[in-house]
Amino acid sequence: MKARQEQVSVNTSPARLLWVEHVNRIRDHKDTQAFAELFDHFAPRVKGFLIKSGADPSLAEECSQDVMAALWHKAHQFDPTRASVATWIFTIARNRKIDLLRRQRRPEPEDLTWGPEEEPDQTDVLTLQQETEILGAALAKLPPAQRELIEKAYFGDLTHSEIAAETGLPLGTIKSRIRLALERLRHAMK
Repeated sequence: MKARQEQVSVNTSPARLLWVEHVNRIRDHKDTQAFAELFDHFAPRVKGFLIKSGADPSLAEECSQDVMAALWHKAHQFDPTRASVATWIFTIARNRKIDLLRRQRRPEPEDLTWGPEEEPDQTDVLTLQQETEILGAALAKLPPAQRELIEKAYFGDLTHSEIAAETGLPLGTIKSRIRLALERLRHAMK
């Protein structure tokens, strides 16, 4: 840790070191004063950044609140050797904006029609049952880490960012594991 702090201090200004110290205080002591100072400084800047990048003000407000909550909960994931606090926060903001936009663009289910439905064709029912069994077996063969993420993404209907928040895993790791799991499932279903 000492070597990391020395490496950081060589490459950063006093203001950047102050923000790193604030994140460390949040990480180590859940310091609300440090969080309040970070919030006062970065929340308006994040909101402005989001508005300039095309988000409407209400989405920008929601997203900036979400970003600051992520800062509080994920302070342990910040690595000052990889990015400045500002870069880290604005990267979270960019990713949250993308997630919120995706969630808004999901099509709404059509109105359900009420009344009797046609009886499904027996061959369709048998085919669906067989495919379901094959898929279940393929899911069971996945490594536990991949299976858990697939279940959260497709059965739990969580976004990749929500999964990252829930598991504490980096977003890139989640995307890679899901991609690999889907490839295995596609291969098993052929």
